[in-house]
Amino acid sequence: MANGSRQAAWEFFGTELKRRREDAGITQVDLGSRVFVSGGYIGQFEQAIRKPQLDVAQRIDEALQTDGIFERLCRKLIDDPRYADYFAGVVELERLATKICEFAPTVVPGLLQTADYARAVTIAANPFKPDSYVDDIVAARLERSLILADATRPEYWVTLHENVLRIPVGGPQAMAAQLEHVARLMRERAAVVTVLSFGAGAHAAMNGSLKLMEFEDAPQVAYTETSFSGTLVDDPAVVKRAQRAYDLLRVAALSPEASLPLIDSAAEDFRRCASTT
Repeated sequence: MANGSRQAAWEFFGTELKRRREDAGITQVDLGSRVFVSGGYIGQFEQAIRKPQLDVAQRIDEALQTDGIFERLCRKLIDDPRYADYFAGVVELERLATKICEFAPTVVPGLLQTADYARAVTIAANPFKPDSYVDDIVAARLERSLILADATRPEYWVTLHENVLRIPVGGPQAMAAQLEHVARLMRERAAVVTVLSFGAGAHAAMNGSLKLMEFEDAPQVAYTETSFSGTLVDDPAVVKRAQRAYDLLRVAALSPEASLPLIDSAAEDFRRCASTT
């Protein structure tokens, strides 16, 4: 589904939600309390500013006795074959976030990836898929990164483990270009990037990647991911623990001023390697 069509479908979702809610004689605040979100959230759903998670859509169906229509609509709208089922909701939230904090233990985060790097990662995980599949995944990843070029872009804080700088994804030339891209975004102040060096040893997120997202008028959420699954969490207690883990990572990492020369040096090493092969 194209972006314009998808947005139009979310607008239909919101219009239908408003109609069903008003027909039931329920205010936004009342509906919000029944589905465990704020009344302001319900207003944002109705205006297609914010997209509900699937469990919220299911609770709306229960509250309004709408025989599963909002669950079906939500499933259809988040069913984008370019993203894993567990990640589609994260993509929607990235577009709404005012601040994103991310820890990447082995792979450059999707929002920072170049096309060649994204292609190499995708092929490595999907060696039997056709080029058309790979092209779609790469295009989706580059599409996500456009939020960093937008005038209303979120604050983007990234902590990369030094692993990320050393694994030659796509070969030396592609890796050099990828690290140069990261360094360029740092210099353009589109992202604040720090490196957790090998010397830091054990750290607070040994089991996988971590993403925290903040919003203008909605609670913070956390997203954790391993190789084959991801979990989006909005439980305040769990999000608080995730924030603490990220804070510990950030204080253990090098400063941005010290990280940039390390990234430049790694890029130069790959450039030198590429020129001799």
